[in-house]
Amino acid sequence: MFAALMPKEGKYFDYFNAHGDLIAQGGVTLARLIGALTDGAGDAQALADEIDALENQADTITYDLLSQLHTSFITPFDRDEIHGLINGMDNILDVIQDVAEAMSLYDIHRIPAETRDMVIATERCCANICAMVKLLRDMDNAPTILKLCHEINDLESEVDRQLRVAMSKIFREEPDVREVIKLKEIYQLLESVTDRCKDVASTVESIVLENS
Repeated sequence: MFAALMPKEGKYFDYFNAHGDLIAQGGVTLARLIGALTDGAGDAQALADEIDALENQADTITYDLLSQLHTSFITPFDRDEIHGLINGMDNILDVIQDVAEAMSLYDIHRIPAETRDMVIATERCCANICAMVKLLRDMDNAPTILKLCHEINDLESEVDRQLRVAMSKIFREEPDVREVIKLKEIYQLLESVTDRCKDVASTVESIVLENS
């Protein structure tokens, strides 16, 4: 009976790992979606549906982790940090879903090739998020985690630069104002994915510095 009353640590790292896998998959699927709209390599609607499914799975993981947080006595690090980390991770897939939904909303069938550079960096950011959270279980991994955080920051800065270049090109070369508005929205949403990755990297960096 005494053992049953002892506080237990929830499987937080399992939740983080599972969510991280979905983020990495979301980055890959988003890259495939952009590929389908730049060179016709794939079924864009099927890929958008796949992103929806990933986001729904991530929502379930987020709900389960937060439910665990409310019933656990012991947590691996501060409760506010856990809450901020899982919500930040969920925001990444939310914005990836926003990109896919905007493609459908604006009836976009083709997208400029410049978008590829942005989505390559976005995919790498998502992969780094996945790798980073899988190392959180052991604070001996702190140097590697911090390196991944810095790489995400660098990628976010690179996407900012790519956004400016892409925006400049469509304003100069696209004669259809409606297309300019559509593409501007897509470019900004893509850039927002890396912004959300940077937010998570900042949260993880704080966790590592406080707990290692």
